[in-house]
Amino acid sequence: TIAGGSTGHKLLIYDTCILHFLFQFEGRKYCEHDFQMLFAPCCHQCGEFIIGRVIKAMNSSWHPDCFCCDLCQAVLAEVGFVKNAGRHLCRPCHDREKAHSLGKYICQKCQAIVDDIPLIFKNDPYHPDHFNCSNCGKELTAEARELRGELYCLPCHDKLGVPICGACRRPIEGRVVNAMGKQWHVEHFVCAKCEKPFLGHRHYERKGLAYCETHYNQLFGEVCYHCNRVIEGDVVSALNKAWCVKCFGCSTCNSKLTLKDRFVEMDLKPVCKHCYERVPDELKRRLSKQDPKDMRKKKMPICL
Repeated sequence: TIAGGSTGHKLLIYDTCILHFLFQFEGRKYCEHDFQMLFAPCCHQCGEFIIGRVIKAMNSSWHPDCFCCDLCQAVLAEVGFVKNAGRHLCRPCHDREKAHSLGKYICQKCQAIVDDIPLIFKNDPYHPDHFNCSNCGKELTAEARELRGELYCLPCHDKLGVPICGACRRPIEGRVVNAMGKQWHVEHFVCAKCEKPFLGHRHYERKGLAYCETHYNQLFGEVCYHCNRVIEGDVVSALNKAWCVKCFGCSTCNSKLTLKDRFVEMDLKPVCKHCYERVPDELKRRLSKQDPKDMRKKKMPICL
């Protein structure tokens, strides 16, 4: 088209505007701005027009570099994606999410879900068949054992004579605690109640479990008849009652008694022989009027 014929200048009149054309579509030419406004999709991530390759996914359009995993931000244009609860995830993240929902592990070598029992190596889970025994070369199972950074099948490991921890069932390479007929890692021999390691301190056993002194006394200890506190340490059993060693004594003169001393029961309390001999005759006569069985229990010296 010629405009201003007297001058002889040629001016191209395009379909939308008079800028230099950059794009042609269906036989018509468009500048970049108008082409974008008319035909270019907007990226769902950055909101900019997409010129060139378009990724169509999740009912939206994306720049190839903008279409990323919702969890790890890995670019998905070349590797594909998996829909997961309205999210677009890479395969490894999808598998981890699925494994978490199923309560399973992800193999740290192939990144697939471990459907059966995993092999734990250097604190990470794996499919057992990724490894072979360092001694015999046999393909390993979940029963394999790690020792000094190497993996062994159970028969080969047992031949090495390494002690196994009674708690974690893993080999013990350092210091060994021998207790309750088993061997333990120092940090795994703990109180069944508070789970604190004993670290060489005394432990108390009950029904196959170990307890620190504090919690053993709280759970199973007897209460002293005299001080009404849980007895820590040895227990004196006398007169059908329990006493602290330091609390068991004559109720009259407060002299200490042991199970080897002679004493009698008066008013449900122990009285040493010497104090009983000083009891007024009137009191002795009243005691003598009680039931003969009770009198014998109260008057006759008891040697325990």
